Amino acid sequence: MEESPFKGKTGVQRLLNALGYSLHGLESAVRHEEAFRQEMLLAVVLIPIALLLDVGGPAKALMVASVLLVLIVELLNSGIEAAVDRISLDQHQLAKRAKDLGSAAVFLSLVNAAAVWAVVLWDRFLADKL
Repeated sequence: MEESPFKGKTGVQRLLNALGYSLHGLESAVRHEEAFRQEMLLAVVLIPIALLLDVGGPAKALMVASVLLVLIVELLNSGIEAAVDRISLDQHQLAKRAKDLGSAAVFLSLVNAAAVWAVVLWDRFLADKL
C-alpha cells in the first residue's frame, strides 16, 4: 500500500499545508454545494444575532456552536457524497444508504440547532412571562 507523499510533512509546514487544504475545501463547498451555501447564509445571519442577544456567555456559545455544527456535518455529508460518486454513479443500495445516512446527519444537526435556539430563546424571553 502506497502512503501519501504529504504524510511526511511535520511542524509548521504540515500546519500550513493543512490550512491550505481546509481553505480549498471550504472554497469547493461554497462553489459546488448549494446546501452548504444556504446553510452558510443561515450562519451569517444567525451567528451575529446570537452574539448580539442579551443572553449569557454559555447560551451564546451553544447557539453559535449549534450553527457551526450544521456546517461541519454538511461538509462531511458532501465529502461522503463526493466519495460515493467518485466510486460509481450507478445506483446501488449501499451508495444510497451512505448518502441517506449523511443526509440524516445533516437533518439531525438542523434539529439540534433549532432545539438549542428554541430553548435559549424560551428561557430568555418567554419563561419569565409564565
